[in-house]
Amino acid sequence: MNGSGRLLLSFAGVTLIAAVAAAQATKPAVTPPVTSTQKPNDEGATRKLVAPVRGEAELGYLKPISKREGNMIVTTIKVKNLSAGAIAGLKVDEFWYDKAGEPVTGAQPFRWRKPLQPGEVIDVVLKVPTNPKMDRNQYKFEHANGTIKTKLLPRM
Repeated sequence: MNGSGRLLLSFAGVTLIAAVAAAQATKPAVTPPVTSTQKPNDEGATRKLVAPVRGEAELGYLKPISKREGNMIVTTIKVKNLSAGAIAGLKVDEFWYDKAGEPVTGAQPFRWRKPLQPGEVIDVVLKVPTNPKMDRNQYKFEHANGTIKTKLLPRM
């Protein structure tokens, strides 16, 4: 083969490779559907995403369990979303008061970063430093789009 034949063959090969690469680049990317998520506690079950609640949401909870760990009081509350929509930006605060009703201390707020789906159950853990003046406490539940109405449940 002469020099011009080799040059033509090389040019055809480069053109073919460039055409294949361009065809691959124009194919639409295959993405998984965004319409379902998997709940970690379900065994392979999938469910649809639900729009977040606007305004008042309903949350059920079991009686809080408090334990003293060193110089901290650790409170665990099992909560369940009783609303028809997801609760976005769930936040729980704990406040402690003395016998006169004056604030003494409080916990770092608990935040649930993911939307709490309808029927989903999570554990809220609050840690408060102990203070000898502590007499009684109060919990405040709220979410990104409004307030939360709580309901004490006998069981979940």
